[in-house]
Amino acid sequence: MGAPIDPARSVAEATQGNLPPTPPAERLAAWADRLRALPDPQTRLAHLVEAARCLPPLPEGDRQEAHRVTGCLVRTWWIAQWRDGRCWFRTDSDAMTLKCLAGAIAELASGGTPDEVAALEFGVFAALGLLRQLAENRRRTVRQLMDGTREFARRCACQAPAPGH
Repeated sequence: MGAPIDPARSVAEATQGNLPPTPPAERLAAWADRLRALPDPQTRLAHLVEAARCLPPLPEGDRQEAHRVTGCLVRTWWIAQWRDGRCWFRTDSDAMTLKCLAGAIAELASGGTPDEVAALEFGVFAALGLLRQLAENRRRTVRQLMDGTREFARRCACQAPAPGH
């Protein structure tokens, strides 16, 4: 069994070659398939936490109050950006469980078109048992980020030029 894909690397590699990244739904499906190979939800979350420990923190300049996730008991930042016709997301948290799950949402959705991101079905997080490993407040935060990701994409879709223009 291989390690779960690193969606951040997938997005970065695709954008460096000016190729469109793999659609977010395909990245999400591949990510979920790799995690399903792990024996149980606790092992899956532990694996994601260990991977998140290697992620660089957001630069201090991005750790602003304006980027803080509201309602979260620990400091968690979420930055959504619209550029070059695609949605891009960055995140960080003082809590490793939020850092890994918010990071997964950000990396899986980043680089997608507004329509692709708005259509993402994050139910796989629950199906893999990842959310039930969290305290209720952290589950709410993760769901808030999932909903916010799709809502941001819907707003960006209004700014996107029509196909062929």
